[in-house]
Amino acid sequence: MNTLYRPELLYSDGRFIAGGEVLVGEDGRISGATEGAEFSAAKVVELPGKALLPGFVNAHSHSFQRLIRGKSESRVASGRDFWSWRGTMYHAASRLDPRQVYDVARMAFLEMALAGTTTVGEFHYLHNAPDGRPYDDPNLLSKQVIAAAQSVGIRIVLLRAAYLRSGFGLPPDPGQRRFYESSKTFLENMTALVNEVSKDGAQVHCGVAPHSIRAVPLRELCEIAEWTRTNRLPLHMHVAEQMAENAACLREYGVTPVELLAKEGILGADFTAVHGVHVTVEEVAMLAAAAVTVCSCPTTERNLGDGIVRADDIFAAGISVALGSDSQTQIDPLEDARELEYHLRLQQQKRAILDQSGGKTLAAKLFDCATVQGARSLAVPSGELKPGAYADFFTVDLKDVSIAGNSAEDLLPILVFSLNRSAIRDVVVNGRFIVREQQHVQQEEIVSRYRELYEKIWPDNSRG
Repeated sequence: MNTLYRPELLYSDGRFIAGGEVLVGEDGRISGATEGAEFSAAKVVELPGKALLPGFVNAHSHSFQRLIRGKSESRVASGRDFWSWRGTMYHAASRLDPRQVYDVARMAFLEMALAGTTTVGEFHYLHNAPDGRPYDDPNLLSKQVIAAAQSVGIRIVLLRAAYLRSGFGLPPDPGQRRFYESSKTFLENMTALVNEVSKDGAQVHCGVAPHSIRAVPLRELCEIAEWTRTNRLPLHMHVAEQMAENAACLREYGVTPVELLAKEGILGADFTAVHGVHVTVEEVAMLAAAAVTVCSCPTTERNLGDGIVRADDIFAAGISVALGSDSQTQIDPLEDARELEYHLRLQQQKRAILDQSGGKTLAAKLFDCATVQGARSLAVPSGELKPGAYADFFTVDLKDVSIAGNSAEDLLPILVFSLNRSAIRDVVVNGRFIVREQQHVQQEEIVSRYRELYEKIWPDNSRG
């Protein structure tokens, strides 16, 4: 049946309107969203005292890394940088059986849902058994992650990752044996997954994710990119996250990752460069010319000490910027959005830096990063409240202490810069409630199973 949602305030293109309504059809898509219209529906959902906004889109997630939250916050445990931090990550990855992959993914996705996220792009590179051998079904772990998203109710784009080597001139790393496949095997498994996932309709999509220049040699990268475009899927890749990554690419190819991708025609409107921290102004222009999306993950990038993304130059060049929770150090889409601006303020000792790029207000630009730009990156019709889009949205309690005193005129900047997750009350995906009044129907069971898993992975309460 058609369902009509009536909030006190409705988000519409950078502002809030009173008396707005959202009509959702039986297919789980929005039929209409406006003020002053007289929609008719079989069911009406009144949402007094609440604002209704499009759901957040998390464009880059490694769900299993939720397990190492808090376990890598000392040099004793994880060393001093990203490269040593990987040891803690590998330890967790090596311990998980298929059921545990499902349990940790459910926990990560539950937390995302409670934070207003309705779609996740899961950059998935756990493929093999702990000893490195493939499962009888080589897509078993991909399907476990998909099942976890379906259990929680969140929409998923499974970005299956190609991981062919440990790096240029490096021997295989035992910590990565669960990641490795040949390019031929990867494409065979990718084909099988796409064919199976296509049966799941709107809730499950696929994309392709060559892990990085260091993990996928150029010849195989070109082959994978060609296959991806033939099948019209989104193409995601870690790009210029670390200076050492750039240096290795220079040694192997004589150019930086962005220069190589541009030269080989791999950049494009369907390409998302994840991180893009260590790029030059000239490389920003290359990304802009190819109409790529940059997916920044500020809460992870600050946690790992990656560096600060040049959001001012990227915004000024007109590049779309999406956001991701990446390592799950913190799952809060608006925290990632505001850190795009706040990191620059600390670096430049100025305020409202991204406000200078023109167009929408600063708050609206950052909110777009967390919604419509993420949807563009994942190629899903979401992130906006408009006819034809998936009915993915969340509500905010207008009396929550973090935003109390708001008016419709200043509500958006208050939300973007000050909202506490306690204000998020309801979450709807594909026209169906998955969170009501801050509660998910499976919340206790998901948390309980995760607690059991956590104790098994960390029995001595150390890194291992």
